[in-house]
Amino acid sequence: MALLGMVSALAGFVKVRYLIDKAIIDNMVFRCHYRITSAILFLCCIIVTANNLIGDPIQCINDSVPGHVINTFCWITYTFTMPGLYNKPIGTHVPHPGLGNDLEEKQFHSYYQWVPFVLFFQGLLFYAPHWIWKNWEEGKIRLISDGIRGTMIGGEQERAFRAERLIQYIMDTLHLHNTYAFGYFFCEALNFINVVLNIIFVDKFLGGTFMSYGVDVLRFSNLNQENRTDPMVQVFPRITKCTFHKFGASGTIQKHDAMCVLALNILNEKIYIFLWFWFIILAVLSGLALIYSAAVILMPSTREAVLKRKYRFSTPDALTTLIRKTQVGDFLLLHLLGQNMSVLTYNQIMDELSKRLSTRTNLPSAPSTLEMSPIYSPEKREKFGIETET
Repeated sequence: MALLGMVSALAGFVKVRYLIDKAIIDNMVFRCHYRITSAILFLCCIIVTANNLIGDPIQCINDSVPGHVINTFCWITYTFTMPGLYNKPIGTHVPHPGLGNDLEEKQFHSYYQWVPFVLFFQGLLFYAPHWIWKNWEEGKIRLISDGIRGTMIGGEQERAFRAERLIQYIMDTLHLHNTYAFGYFFCEALNFINVVLNIIFVDKFLGGTFMSYGVDVLRFSNLNQENRTDPMVQVFPRITKCTFHKFGASGTIQKHDAMCVLALNILNEKIYIFLWFWFIILAVLSGLALIYSAAVILMPSTREAVLKRKYRFSTPDALTTLIRKTQVGDFLLLHLLGQNMSVLTYNQIMDELSKRLSTRTNLPSAPSTLEMSPIYSPEKREKFGIETET
């Protein structure tokens, strides 16, 4: 019930957060980073800290040391296994995979103390590019598309007036959106860099075993059951050893070995196999999105193909004029506006905009400025390039 309460609180936060700001200011791959991946990592953090799922995360067996002492000691220090004993027959040569006498080479495990902190930190990392872009963007799309975004409210005359105001704003600020576009493409590159660095970071965190983790698990599932060693048990051992030293009755130092059950690892192994596949998929999608963005920046033909595929123009020359007389920043602004409007409204706006660009006849900016005034603060009008009333 405690876990359900925490998950419900997280779901409620996400639901409220994304219903308030209805304007779309990015693409689907971008949203996979800060919406889906961050939510997954925060949820995993909640799961591994919910003791009611598995009981105590560690339980150690030793007849000479009180249970609560050895449990606490082994949890806050480390446990170990012997990698050379994973393939030995269980029950005849070793009691459990990777356990045996102390003469074998040891592999120490202390990562389990840090798993919830690392997952939470990773969730913040995946949210960071969106936070940067959101502050860079400053609600520009939401403000300039107010009244014609999504389901439009109001009469035909009011909607036409708002569309006219938006067209005039675009004409007034033409070629002034390249810095705006730079912020978007920079944050998109940050998404790709972030997911690649997270893969490297988790690999270092798990002792160099994460890079091939998913491949090893797939290979293991195809082997005969008699001749296979579960790689998840090697990366996340369920039974480990721990050594505790204390003074004996005569003052000599006594060594006590304990076998510890790491119940938490049954969750960790499932979490990280899922994250391995998810990070790989996300890295590929982010790389493709970055290539697409590079094509948009470098090749006007790509921008033309994007608009031609999504929207219909009254004449072929309208699209050609729009691409020829706009820059990358203008294209990004128009593209984001298109994601927030109905196709019919957007087509009307684009057709009218292309006509004005072909003749370069701008309407007086005073009416547009007067109507923008209640929406924009003086600082926003200056930032977005809207003329201030004199």
